[in-house]
Amino acid sequence: MPENLHDIVNETVLEKADNKVSLKFVIPSSSDFFDGHFPEFKLLPAVAQFEIITRFSRKYFGTQRYVPSIKRIKFSAPIRPDSVIRLDLTHNVEKGTVSFTMADFDISEKVYSSGSFCVIDE
Repeated sequence: MPENLHDIVNETVLEKADNKVSLKFVIPSSSDFFDGHFPEFKLLPAVAQFEIITRFSRKYFGTQRYVPSIKRIKFSAPIRPDSVIRLDLTHNVEKGTVSFTMADFDISEKVYSSGSFCVIDE
């Protein structure tokens, strides 16, 4: 069965190094993440943000989608449909962690979420 990409299929790599990647993508209003959350004022659920982050961690760093523990995570602002996102990921291989910042692409000070979690490399 193919992976459900939730209509987020348009990422652009802005920068890439061995252990860092910066991406730009849109979370379209057609994404099933917005279904029922909430009909009058659609918001991207926190669990959906984390799903996107772990998906790109796997794609660019080869980490598993299973996350044994979250070290810290902060959700700072709501994400609305059709938001243009900048996602910065850093993989610390020695510590076995990935740190992330998900922010508005045009307003970098507007951080939607940030944190770090433990990973298992595939």
